[in-house]
Amino acid sequence: MIKIGACWLLSGLVSAAVAQTSAPPGDPSPVIVFPPVILPDSLPTNAPARPLSLPDCIAEALQHNFDVRVERYAPEEAQLSLAEAYAGYDPTLNIAGQHNYNHSGGEFLNGLLVPSQISDENYFNSSLGGSLPSGMQYTLSGNVGESYGATGGSPFDSTSGNIGVNFTQPLLKNLWIDGTRLAITSAKNQLKQSVQGLRAQLITTVSAVENAYFELIYAIENVTVQEQALYLAQTQLDQDRQRVQVGSLAPLDVQQDQAQVAQSKANLISAVSTLGTDQRVLKNLITDEYSTTFAADIQPTMTLDAPLQLFDLQDSWSKGMTERPDLLQARLTLEQQGIQLKYDRNQLFPELDLVGSYGFNGTGKEFSDAFGQYAEGNRPFYSYGGQLSVPLSNLKARSVLKADKAVEQQDLLKLKQLEQNILVEIDNAVGVARSDYESVQATKEARIYAEAALDAEQRKYAVGKSTTFTVLQLQNTLTSDRAAEIRALANYQEALTALAQQEGSTLERRNVTVTAK
Repeated sequence: MIKIGACWLLSGLVSAAVAQTSAPPGDPSPVIVFPPVILPDSLPTNAPARPLSLPDCIAEALQHNFDVRVERYAPEEAQLSLAEAYAGYDPTLNIAGQHNYNHSGGEFLNGLLVPSQISDENYFNSSLGGSLPSGMQYTLSGNVGESYGATGGSPFDSTSGNIGVNFTQPLLKNLWIDGTRLAITSAKNQLKQSVQGLRAQLITTVSAVENAYFELIYAIENVTVQEQALYLAQTQLDQDRQRVQVGSLAPLDVQQDQAQVAQSKANLISAVSTLGTDQRVLKNLITDEYSTTFAADIQPTMTLDAPLQLFDLQDSWSKGMTERPDLLQARLTLEQQGIQLKYDRNQLFPELDLVGSYGFNGTGKEFSDAFGQYAEGNRPFYSYGGQLSVPLSNLKARSVLKADKAVEQQDLLKLKQLEQNILVEIDNAVGVARSDYESVQATKEARIYAEAALDAEQRKYAVGKSTTFTVLQLQNTLTSDRAAEIRALANYQEALTALAQQEGSTLERRNVTVTAK
């Protein structure tokens, strides 16, 4: 594997000798020491290096990624919606007071004298009403009124009122579920779905960060590969120019070297451009202040490798069936539809309600008289009974139930389809990961043999037993194989990321926990 640091495009060619040493045991390729890289004026030579590990990038993304920050509000909104649904049980307090005055003069009516009347009236009433989880509607009420004045010169003064409770308890319709309980249960379901939505966004973001991180490592290493290719091409050109000067090589052969150098320059420019793009992609994922971090040079602290991983399709399927957020959301959607159907079935029943009231009356001359009789409780009143309301056709309730049953069947089929798609996606992801792991070893061997072949051909060329064309071809082959090796390593790491994403195990794999408060 090629291990390198971040570097930028050469602005000019540096002529230097190639220092070759013996190959390390088990690897026939030569070790090439490259000259320092000259940075062009257009690139940020003073860009601050920022070493970051993959866990560092994931931690930054979880704090600063905009998609994650937006999705974090969804559980909070769902929690507030649940509190709003529970507000259906909040009692309502009403208090009212009124004063009336009336003065009617005396008059003769049909020869009879109707005496004058003066009255002052004060009324006060209050009530506290609401509903209970059983569906019962209740009202606690109390009222008192005072009337005083004079009729025909005779004064009068009296007070009366009552205090009591009224209730209505459903016995059929709205007994086991009503509108308030439906709203609460639905809000609880929505809260669970919002948590899974947050998990889905976290998995998407973490997977994107992993892929961007591996792509950045690949881009850095690919720049080094293209620098190596350019250095080999330039070295070959310099050596062939010397051969032309001593007459051991035709000038026409140098043009092949020049073409190789030009192509290597173009490849290096493209690689550097890709490196810049990959830097920006990763920065965008891990920051919410791009304007202050865009100049930083992110230096990955890990290298591409291919750790052996045992792939168990049954285990991956089990994870997918229990951890995939979209599947859990689909199950919650089906559960929500079941809640709706429970409500719809209850609405088919007629309204049969138990009604009743109980309280105490109070009368007297002053307010205190009435309140005293309330306390004594010796003037009770009560009532009880039932009321029945039967819709003759009940067409609306029956139609709603049938429509929601059809929706439930649709949701059930969608769930089964999603489960099957997840199995296929995981199966494909396992196959890709296995294939990419095998490609790592194959590309490594191809690179080793390509290095050995080029070394041997260069030795033959040095003694006049090969041609420039053959050497350049082998240089291209080596560059291609080096790029293929690091590409295979990056592909394998990204395949593991994709497998975890398909399983829904990304957060567990990266030790990220999601909780809803």
